[in-house]
Order: sequence, then C-alpha cells, then structure tokens
Amino acid sequence: MPNANEDNPSALSQVQRRAVSELLRVSPVADDLARRFEDAGFSLALVGGSVRDALLGRLGNDLDFTTDARPEDVLKIVRPWADATWDVGIAFGTVGAQKEARVGDAVQGFQIEVTTYRSESYDRTSRKPEVSYGDSMAEDLVRRDFTVNAMAVVLPEKKFVDPYGGLGDLATRVLRTPGTPEESFSDDPLRMLRAARFAAQLDFEVAPEVVKAMKEMAGRIEIVSAERVRDELNKLILSAHPRKGLRLLVETGLADRVIPELPALRLERDEHHRHKDVYDHTLIVLEQAMALEENGPDLTLRIAALLHDIGKPRTRRFEKDGRVSFHHHEVVGAKMAKKRMMTLKYPNDLVKDVARLVELHLRFHGYGAGEWTDSAVRRYVRDAGPLLDRLHKLTRSDCTTRNKRKAAALSRAYDGLEERIAQLQEQEELDAIRPDLDGNQIMEILGVDPGPIVGQAYTFLLELRLENGPMEHDAAVAALKDWWAEQG
Repeated sequence: MPNANEDNPSALSQVQRRAVSELLRVSPVADDLARRFEDAGFSLALVGGSVRDALLGRLGNDLDFTTDARPEDVLKIVRPWADATWDVGIAFGTVGAQKEARVGDAVQGFQIEVTTYRSESYDRTSRKPEVSYGDSMAEDLVRRDFTVNAMAVVLPEKKFVDPYGGLGDLATRVLRTPGTPEESFSDDPLRMLRAARFAAQLDFEVAPEVVKAMKEMAGRIEIVSAERVRDELNKLILSAHPRKGLRLLVETGLADRVIPELPALRLERDEHHRHKDVYDHTLIVLEQAMALEENGPDLTLRIAALLHDIGKPRTRRFEKDGRVSFHHHEVVGAKMAKKRMMTLKYPNDLVKDVARLVELHLRFHGYGAGEWTDSAVRRYVRDAGPLLDRLHKLTRSDCTTRNKRKAAALSRAYDGLEERIAQLQEQEELDAIRPDLDGNQIMEILGVDPGPIVGQAYTFLLELRLENGPMEHDAAVAALKDWWAEQG
C-alpha cells in the first residue's frame, strides 16, 4: 500500500509536526487499544475524519478506528477495556465505546467508534445501505466518501497511509472522491449532501468533476431516508460557512429535492430590498443571525433565518403602481416551514418554534417610529414567549438594506422597542403574563364547575391584562362579574 511518507514528503512535512502533536496527545488511549487488538491477532488504525482533523490540528476526543476484526471480536476486545460500550451500530459493523484516560495532568473522556473494514452500497430502490465486510484497509479506504477522509494511521507504529492523495487535497483545500464520483455517489447518494456539508464545515472547494456528478445524479438522493438527509442538513446549517454549502445544494439541483423552498426564492424581488433577490437576502440574513449568536450555533435561529421568507413566492403580487407585494407571506411561510420540517422528520418542538418565529418575524415592522401602545408591546412579548430573544435576533438580522440611513433608523427603532419591553418587564413581569384571577378563583366567583365557560372567562381576563396591565384584585373581580352579566 502506498505510504505518504515516501510519496509526498514535502506535503507531509508542512503538517507533520501538527499531526504528530495531535496523535501523541491521544496516544494513551489509541496505542493502548491498538496493542489489545494486536495481541488478539488483529490490526487497528485511526481513520477518516480523525486523521483529517489531526492533520488540520483540530483533533478532538471523538476517535474513529477501522479494523480487520469482525464486530463480535471487536466487542470481546473492547468490553473489558472500555468504561462503557454500545452496539447500536453493530448492524453496520460499528461498535461504540467510552473511555477515560489520563492525558498529561488531566483525565479526559474519549468517545470511540471501531468499524470493521467494510463495503456498503444502496441498490436502486432501497433507503438502507447493504453492508458487507472487507478484508483489507485498501478496500475500506476506497469506499470512503472523500480523499481527505480516506487516510489512516496504523497503530501503534503510527504508519501514515494515504493511497488516494488525501494529504495533497487537504493542503489545497479540495474535496475529491477516492474513485470516480459517479461510482461513489451511486454507492451512497448521501455523499452528495456530505460534499456540501464538508465544503461548509471546512471551507473547502468541491472539485469540478464532483460538482458535475452531483448535478447529474441529484435525483439519486431521493432513495435516502428523510432522517439521514435532515442530519446532514443540520450539520451544514450549523457549520461555520453554511452559505457555501447551501449555494452548492442549489447549484447542483440537490436543494430542489431536499429543501425546494430555498431555490424557489431566486429571482423573487424583495419589496424592501429591490437590489437583491430574496435568495441572496435570505443567505445574508442567515449570516447576520449567526453573528448575533451568543452561546454557539443555534439551530432554531438558523433554520428560522433560512426559512423566514419562503412564503414570498406564493404571495407575490404585482401592484398597479409597479411595486411587488408579498402580503401575509409570514403566515404562509410559517405553514410552509412546518410542512417542510415535518417532511424532514424534525422534532415537533423545533418545528413549532421555527414556524412561530417565521410567523412573527414581520411583527416589528408595525412598530413604526415607536407609537406602539403598552398593550401592543405586551402582546408582542406574550406571542413570542420563550422565543423572544431569538425573535430579537431574527428581526435585527432581517435588515439587509444598503441604505445606511434606513438601516440605522431600523436599528434605533428596534432599540426603542427593546427598551420598552425591558421597562414593562421590570414593572409587570411580562415573561409570565397571566390573568389577574386564576381558574379556581374564576369558578368560585362565578359559582360554576370546570368547563368551557372557565376558559372563556380566563381568555377575557387575559385580554384585559394585556390591554390594561395589572389590575387590583377587586377591580378584576368587578370586571369578571360585568363580563358574566353580559353573557346572560
């Protein structure tokens, strides 16, 4: 098997010190495990993303290994050694383990996956890959998705193996496939989405022949399960450069198959930002929302930013004065976002939160120059609920105008709204707006049993609370009795 130490010494020398340092850091775990495999008559190698990340100087504590041992043998070796093991992936040849080890002066936890050499592929109709085991590392590496993930380090001797030029592609930041991209994508169509995901995560370019194959084979993605598509999209959206991956999905036609609402935004002029189409505007909003994140990537905020205007194509109208309008696109968009996310099998809570943000993202524009009443501010906070902070970020991100004066005016207006919210929150505890009387009090005052009338009375008192702010107990009781009298 070719060895990059011999084939490409100059390229290796540029990253050698960095990679060796990373590998030495994990040696207490990796070498110990490798010797146990060696004693049992098997080989073990660090592989794939772990080797790539070591070469990039960013190897974490999640380690991927490959071996000639079959899964049942892997379990026999790993179970006595690891702190915990799991075999949920054993049908695909993977055994997982957790191990704590002393690294320097600290004890660190490692998440480990050991996968038997394998060769998997889809047939023309199945949504599940067929897995067969291989007998050589060369056979295993050629079935990897990209050359930068088709490198290995044989342990414990730390022999670097790079049969497909992954190190050179890593140095030039290019994604290529070990074999032909057509063969690779036929074997596993999800790799087309991975190309976009790795481009976004690593800020790499995708080789022209790979892009060409993605365009020609985009329809093949339809045999992949919604859950696997969703997981790749999440990784792309949460990456450092999601615009890069999303543009690739649109360019190749893959987006038409997995998230068609995104390419549909092209050529749709935004009524507030006529110098951009809604597609470009959306990608800018996504990046501006990312810039406002405070505690790491926020999937809810990012998906909401990506989908916030998807209702515009369906609501576009050409007015008599030449303007283009998108009336109620936020309501239509919320329904579309919910439908798309449910198709992709997103959790219900996430679907609900994203749809709510899409529905509310235009509410601020009714604020104008700050003429909202206290009642309107209370309703804004009530309707946003726990999503208020994200709604702040999404609304601010939605300003992409090049007109500096207009942008500054919008920013000042939103500053003013946030100040109003803060003042009212301090006075009234807006985060937990409730009627001044609870259900038990309503039943006692009206002399009724539990039933629909209690809910109607509760809603009346809540609206009164939103409109007028907190009420004294006696005033709330009087208002309730007046309402009850009106009900006959």
